[in-house]
Amino acid sequence: MAAPDTSTLSLTRPSKSTSSEISSAITELPENIPSHRSHDPSNNLKRSDPFQFGSRYLLPSDNPFEFNAWDHVEPSAADLARFESQIVAQRAAPVSDFDRTRFNTEPAKWWNRFYANNTSNFFKDRKWLQQEFPILDELTRKGAGKKVLLEVGAGAGNTCFPVLKGNENEELMMYACDFSPKAVELIRESGTYDETHLRAEMWDVASSELPPKLDEGTVDVVLLIFIFSALHPTQWEQAVRNIWRLLKPGGEVCLRDYGRGDLAQVRMKKGRWMEENFYIRGDGTRVYFFGEDQLRDIWSGKLYNVVGSQRTEGNGEKEMPTAEDREGAYPEKPVDKLVNGTGNRAPAVEPHADSLFEITSLGVDRRLLINRHKQLKMYRCWMQGRFRKPQRNDTEHDDSGQRGSSHQ
Repeated sequence: MAAPDTSTLSLTRPSKSTSSEISSAITELPENIPSHRSHDPSNNLKRSDPFQFGSRYLLPSDNPFEFNAWDHVEPSAADLARFESQIVAQRAAPVSDFDRTRFNTEPAKWWNRFYANNTSNFFKDRKWLQQEFPILDELTRKGAGKKVLLEVGAGAGNTCFPVLKGNENEELMMYACDFSPKAVELIRESGTYDETHLRAEMWDVASSELPPKLDEGTVDVVLLIFIFSALHPTQWEQAVRNIWRLLKPGGEVCLRDYGRGDLAQVRMKKGRWMEENFYIRGDGTRVYFFGEDQLRDIWSGKLYNVVGSQRTEGNGEKEMPTAEDREGAYPEKPVDKLVNGTGNRAPAVEPHADSLFEITSLGVDRRLLINRHKQLKMYRCWMQGRFRKPQRNDTEHDDSGQRGSSHQ
């Protein structure tokens, strides 16, 4: 994804009060403290090999500016107030109607330009994928059998190539799809591209078609890494239903994306706000910032039931919801509930009889990044979840992927 616009509005210089405010928002440290948490000068980097994200807790006795990053740190009350004021200013200076139309009409055009202007060296490989999504280890282990892995929004290959680098499953096939021709070209031109285990194809997840060479009910796992946020909210339902159609019964979706109150949202400049939590970056690419409950409603199908029941056309058919409809169905303001979690994963949720996907896990991943040279602190907020397609005896669907009668 493109790097968002830069600004120092959301960055705060330290003081005695800010250090205490940061520390006071931290959850309790687990009873079994890993050795790399020790402040022993001989092990002062707090690192394990490899380093485990989520294990560096900021305690009241810690100096926040000792390290570059801390996990599970929630913004202080002062930071939240500043975030709110910035988002209020963003709403007051939205994108022009002309720009809103041109950016929403051809989103692939702007991503294509982005990848044309940034070579594959611009991106970092996502080496943390197996740590965050252990199911990838199951698919790639030796003897796992015939497995199909689909990555949606593959970009320059910084997810598919790291996954395949450690693959020992001779029967694994991975499909890397993107709606940008340039992104697909970058993957195919890579020196490590081998169609024995990888096929790069053009596909828009929000289109009415399925990807080339993939049929309904053939995919074991779908990866959505910072891609769902690039869709317009009116495209969510089609994207979710396409993924449902592709997955085998019991198949899973692994999602990681931007959360509300993330630094990238808070520091957006004037003229970037398109609608609530939805922005246009300086390079023309779009980005949405999600809430935890909202993602739960999107993937369970609850959001479409609520919104769809509010609007009908003259012939009785459902009409695409407006921004007002979506906010009415999900009336969470962007900053009011920024701290609706501590960064811990939410427990598995029992599927409702009318669920599209079962929510296996969903949570907020918070991180405090530190610029020690400039003495600045920056809050990041990401959403991460796993969603499971019910088994055939759980929920029945028609051939188009629309929900039919349900059984428990």
